[in-house]
Amino acid sequence: MSVSRTHLSRTFLSRAALAGTVAASSVLLLSGTAFAHVSVQPQGEAAKGGYATVNVKVPNERDNASTVKVEVSFPTDHPLASVMPQPVPGWKVEVTKAKLAKPLEMHGKKINEAVAKVTWTADGSKIGPGQFQQFPLSLGQLPEDTDKLVLKAIQTYDNNEVVRWIEEPKEGAAEPESPAPVLKLSAATGDHHGGGAAPAADDDKDAHGKDEHAKNGAHEDGGHDEAAASSSTDTAARVLGVVGILVGLAGVAFGVLAGRRRQA
Repeated sequence: MSVSRTHLSRTFLSRAALAGTVAASSVLLLSGTAFAHVSVQPQGEAAKGGYATVNVKVPNERDNASTVKVEVSFPTDHPLASVMPQPVPGWKVEVTKAKLAKPLEMHGKKINEAVAKVTWTADGSKIGPGQFQQFPLSLGQLPEDTDKLVLKAIQTYDNNEVVRWIEEPKEGAAEPESPAPVLKLSAATGDHHGGGAAPAADDDKDAHGKDEHAKNGAHEDGGHDEAAASSSTDTAARVLGVVGILVGLAGVAFGVLAGRRRQA
């Protein structure tokens, strides 16, 4: 009986270990599939009608090759007149523009061309195995008639392998094998600046004025507090003085009465 129980325990433990290994492997595979792809991430807010700063995040998926080129294409149905890349050490960047069939209206001016693609090419640097690189962009003016922008990307490795991240994810459906980066847009704000714009000079002046007002108010409040504290101190001193006088008088009276009793 004891042998049978021991055998059953060992069998159970072996199967449990095998199941755990399979589960762990599945988690790793699924996590790699879900997260190891090119994505676009806003820094702050990406509001409709405003401007935003975003990072194109490019992970290296290969163990035996490095990424040497990244191309990001912008949608033609919602064109962007302004796409400015931030320099990345070790990478050359090229901005390609295209003529618009329908001109854009921006700040009272007509824009006849928009950015079609931005290309980063390794120039002394690479994205090696187990690494990722971020490529910052300033975008604007963001469209007001859509909730998202699909930015199709192409990733090239130094072994000439090309991965096309161009499949548009569908809401409610499983994630495609090579999903395109998607920038989700938030509701429009009143100032139309979004997360990528600096405050206006008037705002700075207003803020400076508020600061000065706050400082003056703090000084005034401090003066009131000091005056109140001084008044309280004077009042306490006066009360203690009166109490001291009363105690002194009581002592004198007690001494006089004691003297009279002795004489009697």
